[in-house]
Amino acid sequence: MPDAADGLPLVLLTNPIHPEAVERLEAHARVVVAPDTGFDTLRRLAADADGLIVRAQLPDDILDHAPGLRGLVRHGVGLDFVPLAAATARSIPVANLPGSNTRAVAEYVCAALLDLRRGLGRLDRSLRETGWLPAKTQANDRAEIGGSTLGILGLGEIGHAVARIATAGFGMRVLGTSRSPRTCDGLVEPVPIETLFEQSDAVVIACPLTPETRGLVGAGLIGRMRRDAVLINVARGPIVEAEPLADALEAGRIGGAALDVFAMQPLPAGHRLYACPNLLLTPHVAGTTATSLRTMGLGAADLMLAVLRGERPATVVNPEIYTA
Repeated sequence: MPDAADGLPLVLLTNPIHPEAVERLEAHARVVVAPDTGFDTLRRLAADADGLIVRAQLPDDILDHAPGLRGLVRHGVGLDFVPLAAATARSIPVANLPGSNTRAVAEYVCAALLDLRRGLGRLDRSLRETGWLPAKTQANDRAEIGGSTLGILGLGEIGHAVARIATAGFGMRVLGTSRSPRTCDGLVEPVPIETLFEQSDAVVIACPLTPETRGLVGAGLIGRMRRDAVLINVARGPIVEAEPLADALEAGRIGGAALDVFAMQPLPAGHRLYACPNLLLTPHVAGTTATSLRTMGLGAADLMLAVLRGERPATVVNPEIYTA
């Protein structure tokens, strides 16, 4: 790795990225990977950074501690990890990677839906632990996905990809609610959010976290779900309120849920959700595959190098800084 004497810009990574991406960066910059994502650590390391590639939540005041920062690149899509308004006020470009993990997240949704409906992993464990006939009878109450109704809250890239798979792959009816009346090439029937929760056999949360969506899916909407309906959250944890969801699962008022994201990450040991029935928990990995990590890593490296060259990154999310 080049040392500081080379006079190369310094790029700070909140977390490791794909080795090929690091190699690409190191041809033009010094690269430092934060040893942890504690806010004090990130503030300290940002002091000398020219660029910051973000895979973890940044402290709101990170820019106060990074006087030489020339650009922020989100290793992914969601911008809630980044102090966007503060960066814009300082004319610091922020870029992300739209579409870079869309397929991975959409495939996760399908895998979670299949797990909740068919429960193959549970059948496997039952076969091994209790024998053939006890496991075989458990399949009698499993539901098929084909012909059922899927509701998607948020019709961006991920929502659109899920809708394509649901209609073409499973023959599902798809309902959708979003900030704009999108139909995703006619695949989705736009409906009010209350209707979506009332009529769907499965609800997928795929909207961004905003002040309007924080806590949006609470007791009111969960209470509208069908008794055998399932909920899948691949967006952000704070959109779904954990307590009313746990209440519904424990009381058997909904059929199940799959959560990849949580209001507090990592999910604390002993949290009530761990004991809930019919709940699939994963550690924020819906968009994580070997394929997507390479795509995001190389994309983030290219965007950062463009920033360091003084160019406007192709996917800048605050373009107004260039016209101010």
